[in-house]
This record gives sequence, C-alpha cells and structure tokens, in this order.
Amino acid sequence: MINLSTGAFFSRATRQIGSLRAQANQLQQQLGSGEKLSSSSQDPVAAARLRTLSRNERLAAIDQTTSDRAMHNLQLTDSALGSIAQVIGRAKELAIQAASGNINDTQRAAIGLEINGLRENLLVLANSRTAAGSALFGGESAGAAYVADGSGAILYAGTPETVPFDLGEGQQVIAGATGPEVLSFEVNGSQTDLFATLGTLAAALQGGVADPAGASREALGALDGALEKVTTVQTIVGARMGWVDLMDARRETNGELRAEEREAIGGADLATTITRLQEVMTVLEASQASFVKLSGLSLFTMLR
Repeated sequence: MINLSTGAFFSRATRQIGSLRAQANQLQQQLGSGEKLSSSSQDPVAAARLRTLSRNERLAAIDQTTSDRAMHNLQLTDSALGSIAQVIGRAKELAIQAASGNINDTQRAAIGLEINGLRENLLVLANSRTAAGSALFGGESAGAAYVADGSGAILYAGTPETVPFDLGEGQQVIAGATGPEVLSFEVNGSQTDLFATLGTLAAALQGGVADPAGASREALGALDGALEKVTTVQTIVGARMGWVDLMDARRETNGELRAEEREAIGGADLATTITRLQEVMTVLEASQASFVKLSGLSLFTMLR
C-alpha cells in the first residue's frame, strides 16, 4: 500500500513538473519567434487561416513584381513619347520656316537635311527597348519595331497588339503602345505615318517638288495630326500609370490588413507572454521545491 502511494506520488509530481516545463518551453519559444502557434494542432482553424494569409502574401509579392515591370515600361514609354513630341515640334518650326517666302532654295535644302536628321532620330526613339530588351513600341516583337526597306521607306515590323500585365485581383494594364498607335494617323482621309510625312517634306525641300514652300505648308497640317496623336497616347499612358499606382496602393493596404490579422490570430502578445512565463516559472520552482521536501519525508524521519 505504501509502495503504491509512493509510486503514485512520484508519478503525479513528475507529470505536474513536466507539464509546467512544457508550458515554460512553449512560452519561451513564443517570445523568441513572436508567434503564438508552434504547431497546427494547437489551433487548426487559426493555422489554416495563417496559411491562407501566407499564400496571399506570396501572390501579392508576385503581383508587385509584375506591377513594377509594368510601371517601368510605362515610364519608358512616357519618356519616349515626350521626345517624339519634341521631334514633331522641331519639325513644325522648320516647316514654318520653309513655308516662308523670305528664304531661298539653298536654305530650304538645308532645312530638308535637318528634317532628315529628325527622321533618323525618330527611328531611334521608335526602336527604344524595355528593361527586358524587347521593343518598346513593337508589341510582342523581339526585334526592331521599325525597319527601313530598300526604297528608304520605314515600315512597322512589330505585332499589332501588346499583351497586358496582370496586376492581381483580376486587373490588367497595357504597359505601353504599339508603333502605329503612336506614329500613324489620317490626313484628309488617307492613312499615313510620321516617317512618311518627314520623308516627303525633306525630299520636297531638297528639290523634289516645284513648290517646296507649298509642300511645307501642306506638311504643317500632317504634323499637327501627328502631334495630336502623340498627345492622346501620352494621356492614355498617364492614366495607365495612375491605375498602376492605385493598384499598388490597394495592395499595400491589403498587406497591412493581412499583417494585422496575422498578428491578431497568431502573434504572441509580448507583455502577456512574459507575464505568463514568469507565473509558470514561479509555479515550477515552487513545485520543484515542494517535491524535493516531500520526497525526503519518511516514517523514520517523522519518528526522529
């Protein structure tokens, strides 16, 4: 009977002290990791929700990377469009000078040379590249957006469309524009582009027509149409950049909400955890001290 009672005492004391030590270890682990749950079995529902939050965070990181690429392409497009608008503005200034009756054919020929130079600059701008190395105005083309043929004409060699970027939450954005969307336009019901307009004007000023001043005046209307087209695309690109910014802000807000939910579900409250650890350690020390004293008692000890 005494042996059974003694064994039960030791077994009960061992379980109690072991449980307190396990609680202390768990609380210390929570302090170290900042997480309330060390295993899914502690709270399966909370653990499942935390896994969902982690998955959403990974998807948001992927969306942010795609969004950054889209914004970079849009910024490159906006910069190139600004430079193209400057080319058109300079071409208009030269066309106005050439349309004047106060200059001679030699001066007009010199203006024609400068317009040819503007056309070459335009080709460089039209063949700008993204950070990934693809054609900025070539749609999905890996090669140049515009190429010169054997006759000196400059033709579009890209694809007709640009694949949009996924921004998450089912939203997309087209991060750029194709060459024809920027450089092609109508003049008196006929389709043309800025390369053809500049090439025709340069040839006319260099003796290609009998009335170069008249050709210059005619080119002014086409250049106005070209500038209007570029300005329209600049507005569209600006709106797309604003949309990407809006989605970035929304993603940041959702990230903050996820962080708050993660903290509420699985985060260990520092003050509460420290207080609880101190309480458990105090009880553990008291239990160990009591066990040592009680385990040293015996009938002979009581008789002494």
